[in-house]
Amino acid sequence: MKTNRTILTIAFLALFSSNYIHSQKKGELIKPNVIIFYADDLGWQDIQLNDLDAPCAWDTPNITKLAQEAVNFTNGYSPAPTCAPSRCSILSGLHPAKTGVTNVSGGGIPKFKKSSSYTHPFLPGGLMPEHFTIAEALKMNGYKTGHVGKWHAGSLQIQSSSNQGFDFAHESRGAHQGPKGVKNRVNYFATNAKNDKYRLSKEKYFPFTKESPEGISYPKDEVTENALEFIKNSKEEPFFLYLAHWMVHYPIHTKNKELLQYYCDKLGVEFPKEDIPIRTGGQTNPYFGAMVTTLDWSLGRVVDLLKKTDDPRNPGKKLYETTYIFFSSDNGGAEKRGREIMSDNAPLDKGKKYSEEGGIRVPMLVTGPNISKGKTHDALINQLDFFPTILNLTNSKIPAKYSSDLDGLDISNVLMNNEKEVKYSNGKPREDLWWHFPYGDDEKKQSAIRAGDYKLYKNFISGNYELYRLYKDGKRADLEEQFNIAEQEPEIVKDLASRLEKYLKDYDAKLPYKNPLKSKNESSLPVVVGDSFDKKSGKASIQLEKGKSEIIESYAIVKISDENTAKKKVRKVKSTYYEVPVKASANKLGYTFTIPKEAKEYIFILIDENRYLVKGKLHEIN
Repeated sequence: MKTNRTILTIAFLALFSSNYIHSQKKGELIKPNVIIFYADDLGWQDIQLNDLDAPCAWDTPNITKLAQEAVNFTNGYSPAPTCAPSRCSILSGLHPAKTGVTNVSGGGIPKFKKSSSYTHPFLPGGLMPEHFTIAEALKMNGYKTGHVGKWHAGSLQIQSSSNQGFDFAHESRGAHQGPKGVKNRVNYFATNAKNDKYRLSKEKYFPFTKESPEGISYPKDEVTENALEFIKNSKEEPFFLYLAHWMVHYPIHTKNKELLQYYCDKLGVEFPKEDIPIRTGGQTNPYFGAMVTTLDWSLGRVVDLLKKTDDPRNPGKKLYETTYIFFSSDNGGAEKRGREIMSDNAPLDKGKKYSEEGGIRVPMLVTGPNISKGKTHDALINQLDFFPTILNLTNSKIPAKYSSDLDGLDISNVLMNNEKEVKYSNGKPREDLWWHFPYGDDEKKQSAIRAGDYKLYKNFISGNYELYRLYKDGKRADLEEQFNIAEQEPEIVKDLASRLEKYLKDYDAKLPYKNPLKSKNESSLPVVVGDSFDKKSGKASIQLEKGKSEIIESYAIVKISDENTAKKKVRKVKSTYYEVPVKASANKLGYTFTIPKEAKEYIFILIDENRYLVKGKLHEIN
């Protein structure tokens, strides 16, 4: 689908070959490998690093061991407090406000709820072919690229990982597949049976206990196994592996009975006899603990393979010595699901789906050739920084139109030179990071900015700002975000608010819209009086009634679908909506656009001067 990049790829492959030969002559490291190990919903306090107050109840020996050879960023952040926007951003290097993917479950028509005065803005259902990913960038520079695990960056064929630069993809849930039917989490565990899809390993691993001094077995996990196979099969070339685990996302369960028993013993609770929600607070859920340790086991398997495997491109070195590993999570920890309490982000406030620290501060380790070992840094780092950093670490070149659009910064100076500040290309230090999440209930609809010790929030419903001081003179202050000091610090509020408003304007960040069902002046709302589609010209248009509130924003969204090429009938063909610009008449009463050939449906979306969202009629196109 991306044939427009073929010529660029050939040109950059020629450049890669030249660099490869030049590096060989100098006897330097030849094109290092790159792995992004991306956990799902793993909180900042869910691993045995960054311990604050009570120690973490979950055992993560492999993460701890990796940290001894890595840089640990204690102020590491995800681009968003939910899954899809972070994944789209880490792949594209673009802020969620720029991709438009600012929440999960996008690609639908905005809906009105009688119970809410606001509705969320339209958001795309993932990345589209025009987005340029880190996989495409590295492939352009001679890398073999692989994706294993969770995608969640678009469900259509044109949005698939194989159409976004990945040579290899395996996206099953592996051992994280939840039990179904009569099977549940207290009666469905892996066994030693040969026909067991999740057959227990012969090899033994952590934990080593009095009952199992040599360790315990783990269920076969297709996610981990496919990641290992990709590394084995790709080592003759430089490779990039995006290993995006499904754990520790809901459903909360484990197929490892021994590991579940270990956590029951450790936490002092009885082994579950029935499948009911765990309701105790804090880090007391043995199922969740088993999931965290299984994720850690998977990381250990990958690192062990790298350490024992020779790098054929760099004689005398193991793959571990020639591979950069970026370890992090897509958002902060999810503390509960329904009636079940999963974990606890304390002392951080809140968790997944919130812009507070618990929702966006994440574990973050980076290790690899020439990177400082066992260092802890408190510089502000966002996963958006991974893209430009990887380009620099691998000496990869991409067209300027893509590199100039990246929203992150190259953090190589911090990784390799132990510098304290992340800097722009002009040498100016980074001063802030910002987030945008206009979704959920009224409390969640907000943007945030962090600069130094302070963090400011703007709530889109009330319009109010809140200010918290997380640190003071390098020491923990109000990390819990309990004391709003906006009234006491008006100058800081003014400064940070000005920066945040500029970001929102520059990125054209979409804000919540008012629900017309809740309007107290319904007679002033825009009214569609003409709605037509000319099939011959492919043009759609609407006409509005005079004398109503003025339109300040307008666009259309059109539906596209996968083509059903299968011989047998498919239960449901996947579809999504995406935004298309429209042309407004001089008096702002007429709007028109040419419908794309692939469109199945379309609808006009209009926003009036009072920020009420008005929808046209949904049209099907035969």
